[in-house]
Order: sequence, then C-alpha cells, then structure tokens
Amino acid sequence: MYEWIKALHVIAIIAWMAGLLYLPRLYVYHCGAEPGSSLDETLKVMERRLLRAIMNPSMLVSWVLGLWAAYELNAWADGWFHIKLTLVVGLTISHMVMASHRKRFLAGENLKSDRYFRVLNEIPTVLMIAIVILVIVKPF
Repeated sequence: MYEWIKALHVIAIIAWMAGLLYLPRLYVYHCGAEPGSSLDETLKVMERRLLRAIMNPSMLVSWVLGLWAAYELNAWADGWFHIKLTLVVGLTISHMVMASHRKRFLAGENLKSDRYFRVLNEIPTVLMIAIVILVIVKPF
C-alpha cells in the first residue's frame, strides 16, 4: 500500500507545484491588464479555475498522503522530515498568499507590481529544491 500512497503523493505534488509556479505568472500578466477588459476577465477565470480545480485539491491530497506516508515510514523520528515539513508549511503559506492576491485581482484592488509577482514566483521553486534534496539525500 505504501508504494501507492507514495505514487499518488508525488502526482499530487506535481500538480500543486505546477499551480504554484503558474499562478504568479498569470498575476504578472494580470498586472498589465486594463480593469474590466476582456483580458482582465479571462485572467480572473483562469486564476479561479487553477486555484480551485487544481491547486486546492492537489494541496489537500499532498498533505493527506504525505502525512500518511510519513506515518508508514515512521519519518517523524528523522531530522530531515521535520525540516521538510517546515518547508511544506512554507509552500502552504505561499499558496495562501497567492490565493489572497486572486481575491484582490477579483475585486480590482491589486496594488502589487509585476516585479513583485516575478519574485513571488521564485519562492515555491526554492522551497521545492530544498524539499527534494531533503527527501532524496536525507542529510539528517
């Protein structure tokens, strides 16, 4: 059963990461869209669908299956796992920040620049690299 849990966990993570990397890119484009324009409305739909149909479910599945896998492996006793878990909390916070920006775009109240969203796009990348190294190398 563990191999299935792990496979589904990795699939969910890939979907979640795709969203975490793509949503800020949509926001970069959204910064240049005239409020009320066709592009503005299209981006609002794309952002909502990405967040609700892909990112939220895949985040939830990643968490549930990740904790289940950790239980199966007894990973709670390993130092690398505690650091990984902390970094996954960071990914979750990043997800929540991105979701809050969607609400601002929806209300026409975005005050952030495209540069801000370009930097925001790098945070999940750095966290993902650290998480993968911890999981594969298990340095602690």
